[in-house]
Formats: sequence, structure tokens, C-alpha cells
Amino acid sequence: MTDPYREALGATLIDRTIREKIVLVGVTFPGSTEEDTDASLDELDLLVDTAGADVVARLVQRRDRPDHTWFIGKGKAEELHQLCLAVDADTVVFDNELQPAQQFKLEKLLGRTAIDRTAVILDIFAQNARTPEGRAQVELALLRYRLPRLRRGAGAKMSQQRGGIGSRLGGGETRIEVDRRRINRRIAALEAELRQLSSTRQLQRRSRSRSGLAEVAIVGYTNAGKSTLLNRLTDAGVLAQDRLFATLDPTTRRLALPGGEPVLLTDTVGFVRRLPHGLIEAFKGTLEVAANADHLIHVVDAADVDPEGQIAAVREVLAEIGASHLGESIVFNKSDLAPDAARRLVAEHPGSVAASAVTGDGVDDLLDVLGDRLRTAAAPVELLVPFDDGATLAAVHREGQVVSSEATEGGMRILARLDAASLGRLRDVVVDPDVLGAILSDTDDHDVDQPRGDIDA
Repeated sequence: MTDPYREALGATLIDRTIREKIVLVGVTFPGSTEEDTDASLDELDLLVDTAGADVVARLVQRRDRPDHTWFIGKGKAEELHQLCLAVDADTVVFDNELQPAQQFKLEKLLGRTAIDRTAVILDIFAQNARTPEGRAQVELALLRYRLPRLRRGAGAKMSQQRGGIGSRLGGGETRIEVDRRRINRRIAALEAELRQLSSTRQLQRRSRSRSGLAEVAIVGYTNAGKSTLLNRLTDAGVLAQDRLFATLDPTTRRLALPGGEPVLLTDTVGFVRRLPHGLIEAFKGTLEVAANADHLIHVVDAADVDPEGQIAAVREVLAEIGASHLGESIVFNKSDLAPDAARRLVAEHPGSVAASAVTGDGVDDLLDVLGDRLRTAAAPVELLVPFDDGATLAAVHREGQVVSSEATEGGMRILARLDAASLGRLRDVVVDPDVLGAILSDTDDHDVDQPRGDIDA
């Protein structure tokens, strides 16, 4: 028998012709302001639009703590019910995470679907997943989200024909015990499938890491322009649209820095505030691209109303995947749209760069900064280059950062920082072969992610 949950995932890729009417609900708790709530609802509005629905109304409330039954309190829930009737809403979306029991109670009172921000993000990922690994990761997150929301009694029967946002999270007209067993079996199968894919990536990493090329990952908030920057730097030709989470799957391309040294540049999935933990867990394999990189290019939308909030949200996810220790080069993108804001942000973040991935302005500055920082991160190595070997001398100065140089009887004794690829090419002039062996051995052990069939190197 065909697994209905696999079928349900496939159905998420079909566009709907009728857009739902959505009411947004936000709550201001102690520690945040009404302005914070409004900004978060603005972003949720964009998420809902990306998911394929229209926001027709908002409801906000200030509370000391969530109501354990209704989240917003019984009186406010009744007000929400009347608002839904007035605007003929199909679905209510809460900006805060709902507990399964709260969701169930709200749906009974409202007479319509009630979901939270997490469900909307999962829905968008389900629509945009394209590769087999991406679909498996999204399906795993969907099922983990749905499992605690199975309901007893009449609520256990959830129509597969129900449309709209959130319907991708349900489906299946069986008793709760059978549903739970089938979901658990499917989760186990997906976890095994992703473990196998992870093992394959490990083999690919070991194979590719022998090249000694430095790994650079492009990270940033969703729709900050990461894919556009990859296309600008490498002519990768990946999908780049002005919408949230347009691309989920990483793409790796070879890039030559101004000094001539090659690196591998990888575009990664975008982040967002309060990215669901279950989605991060499911995408751990993909996010390892950033965790195992040598350096990060952190793309920030300079035209956004809250670029500092974007930076904080991205760094929070990087910390969760174990990548917070990596060096980063911040590029404030879209400087063509907000030149004054870009200049101000660069002044506030020393070492950052303002650029436009669309026009190309500032991209050369980014490459210069990237090359310098990759060389600076490397430990200095001593070289002895014969005086008559002009080509090697030029390569050392072009590809590395020369710390010192001295003329000796045997040639030019140079102390320079070089990446592993350059050291491999210059191994014949390295003074201490043990140092060279240690560096190259460490490079061989360094894991680098690589999506199958998606590298132009």
C-alpha cells in the first residue's frame, strides 16, 4: 500500500488556484514591545504570502503569559471568532507557537483551521523542496510536527480534501493509534534514508578535501540575496527570486580569488527569526555546509527595516549548528536600493563591505576582503625560494600574505600565510616538510559538504 504521508508531501508541490483568507494573531509578552510584535507580524505576512494566501486582518493583544487553554484568553478568542466571521477568513495564523491542546481548542471555538508560524514555515519548505534529500528532510520535519497533534475521538479523522495552509501538515482518515504507528515507521525510514545520504556526503567530502581548496559558505537571512551573489561571483545560474526561501538546496561552485587562488563557494538555505527547531534538526545534514566551512560570507539585506535583527537571527542558527566559531565576512547587500543605510551599517561594523549582487558594485571589495582573511587565518609557513625562480616568487606574493622576507645564500627565505591548495603547489620550497605534512593532513580530515551532482569545479 502506498504510504499516504509520502503522497501528502508530493501534493504540497501543487499550486492552488484559490488563495485563502488569513487572519494573523500576535501577542506582546513582557520583554518585547508592540513595535516588535508589529514587525514580526509584517514578516509573518510575507511568509503567508509566500505560502500562497492573503492576509485580510490582524488581531494583537498584550499579555503577561499565554493562556494555557486559548493562548490569548477566552474573551479575546471570542473576539477573534467574530473577526473571522466578519472577514470570512479561512484560517487563523498565530505568530507564536501553539501547543497541540491550544490549537485543538481554538479550532473548535473558531470553526476553522488554527495554525502557528512554525506550520507556515514548514508549509513553505514543503512547497519548495525539489531534490530527494530536500523532500525527505521536509517530510521528516512535517511528520515530527504532526505527531503530537494527532487527536482522539472525532478530531482523529482529518479530511485529506481540506485545502489551505496547514492541510499539508495533516491528512489520513485512520484511528489515532494506527496513525501514530504509521508516522513513527515513516519517521524511522526517513531518518535511515538521511543517515545513508549523510554517509555518502562524508565520502564525497574526504574525496574533495584532498584538493586542499578552502571552503566558503554563503549564509544569511532568507531573501537577503545569497543566490544572486553566488550567480554574480560564479555564473552558477541558480534560481534567484525576490521571495522567501526560494532555494533550499545548497549549490557549490569554484571561485578564483583576486590572487588567483581557487576556493569552493557554497550557497546555503536562508534563515529566518524563530526558525523551527524541528526544521533545523531535519536539515542538519544540509546545514553542515556552513558548520564545516573555513569561512562564512554573511549576507545582510541593507534595505531591510531591521538588518541588526537579521544578523542576530542568523548568528542564533549558526550557534545551534555549531558554526558560531567560524570567521565571517559581512556583506551588506542591496546597496543600490539603500546606499545611505549600507554606508551607515559598514561604519557600524568594521571590516564589513557594502555591495550589490545585482549591479556588481562592491563585489571586488568583498573578494579582496575574503582573500585577505583566508590567508590571515592560515598559520605562517617558511619557504626558501631560489633567486632564479621568479614564477614561484610571484606565486607566493600573489596567492599568499607575506609576513617577512630575507635574502640568504640559498635564496629568498619567506615567511608567508598560504591556503592549503597553494601550499600543495609550493611544497618543493617549503623548509619544514613536517609542517607541510601536518597542514595537508589536517586538510584531508576536514569535512566539506557537497550536494550530489551540483558542483562545477
